[in-house]
Amino acid sequence: MEAEQNPNTTTGQTQTRPPPINLRPFNFSDSDIDALISLAADDRINRFLRRGPFSDRDDVVRFLHTHVLPHPWYRAICLSGGLPVGSIALRPENSGHGRTRTVSLGYRVAVEYWGRGIATEAVRMAAAVAFEEWVDLDRVEAIADVENPASQRVLEKAGFVREAVLRRYLVLKGEVRDMVMYSFVSSDRVAR
Repeated sequence: MEAEQNPNTTTGQTQTRPPPINLRPFNFSDSDIDALISLAADDRINRFLRRGPFSDRDDVVRFLHTHVLPHPWYRAICLSGGLPVGSIALRPENSGHGRTRTVSLGYRVAVEYWGRGIATEAVRMAAAVAFEEWVDLDRVEAIADVENPASQRVLEKAGFVREAVLRRYLVLKGEVRDMVMYSFVSSDRVAR
């Protein structure tokens, strides 16, 4: 599926629109299991994720049962027709008194769909959902590895603001990593 080309009448340049996507809960279908296996098997995606490849289909089913289903908001990023090409998650952080003021966002997209605006559109959609689902929400935040400029650009194009470099922030596959913190706060406008 190709991204749609549209001429920009102001600049005369062509802009690329991402193909239509939707975000839906994962299920136990073969296509969802195959998508998770494929995403986790690619080292270009895995490099910046805490989880490594799945060992087999049973490992994926276990992951769906133990991580995806109990997760408060974990969705498949799907092209029209339902084909999963990635995943995106929102994790609320309880700030006390039953209020959720911050939600963390994470995502991944299959390599063959990079550069088409799919991740940016999914991040925009998920941020909008976060502010609808958690009424006391002040911010959606996401971190990107300092060595992952493509992910940083996705967040910036989706309207997130770069806040800081968090030095030695987490251990990823045995290596201490610096991360860049991004946020989208309730007073920000969704970028288009």
